[in-house]
Amino acid sequence: MVLGVVGAAVAAFLLVHLAGRAQTMAQAQTAADAAALAGAQEGRGAAAELAAANGGVLGAFEAAAGTARVEVTLGRETAVAAASLP
Repeated sequence: MVLGVVGAAVAAFLLVHLAGRAQTMAQAQTAADAAALAGAQEGRGAAAELAAANGGVLGAFEAAAGTARVEVTLGRETAVAAASLP
């Protein structure tokens, strides 16, 4: 009986932890997507601003010929995105 309760508690803890991590990963990807779009249009400063507005920190930034590639960190998660101007 006690082992069943302990097992259920551990399973619940893991589920909550994984759900929180999935949410952080999604937020990091959203921040990276927004930063890439801003970076493609207006450069590194705009990319950093949009990353910060979404809770992230802009790491890597590369831009050439209307295409931007960014790396954004939010908490312990890092996401990469790229965007091109039409």
